[in-house]
Formats: sequence, C-alpha cells, structure tokens
Amino acid sequence: MFKGLDHLAIVVTDTREALKIWHDRLGFPVLFSERVMEGKILLTHLDLGNTHLQLVESLTEDHPLSDWLKVNGSGLHHFCLSVDNVGAAYEEASKLGITPGEIKPHQGTQGKRALFLDKASTGGVQVELTGI
Repeated sequence: MFKGLDHLAIVVTDTREALKIWHDRLGFPVLFSERVMEGKILLTHLDLGNTHLQLVESLTEDHPLSDWLKVNGSGLHHFCLSVDNVGAAYEEASKLGITPGEIKPHQGTQGKRALFLDKASTGGVQVELTGI
C-alpha cells in the first residue's frame, strides 16, 4: 500500500523567515510554493535529495494549524507517505487497525488528495497519506 516517504512537514509562522534557514543557510532548493485549502494554507516544498521538506504556513487565524502553532510553536508536524490511491488506502488502513483521522481526504499538494491517520493508531505520530 505504501510507496515510500513523500515529505516531512514543518509548520512555520512565516515561510520567508523559514526559507532563510532551510534555503539560504542550508542550501536546499525551493521546488514550488502553492496555496491550498481555499487559500488558507501556503505550502512550500524544498528538495532534500531523497524527499521533500514541506514548509506549512497557515494564512488565516481560523485554521486548526494556527491553534497547533500557538500551542507547539514552529517545528515538525508530520511525515507523509505516498500511496497509489488515497481512497483505497483509507479502506486498507481500517482493515489493518490503523484508524483514519479524517472522514474524507483533503486537498494536498499539486492536486493530490491527502488524508491524516489518527495519531492514537500510530503511536502518537502524525502521519499523512497522499496520492490520487
């Protein structure tokens, strides 16, 4: 079901400031940036060589990531696994005893669908699945 690691995601308060570290200092090339979820989230992908680093910035105060950021501060939010089909992975995860954390997939990067798993099923680790 899993094809491999798609990306690591860091929630940031300001993408431009985060790029000063990840791009300017450490030299990771920026691949693309896009607004998703009706313009509420800015995703910026950097090339780590074997996977992407995704900088996630909430652009509105009413998004759940804004609340997460207030509690936790900037930092690692989740890792994402690539799957062929998010809908099929949703069904398969349930059969494996891994509870999906969402009822339906949300918009991911570059038109992909994405789904978070319930952290209680993954030992407290936030895991996202992405695919078609």
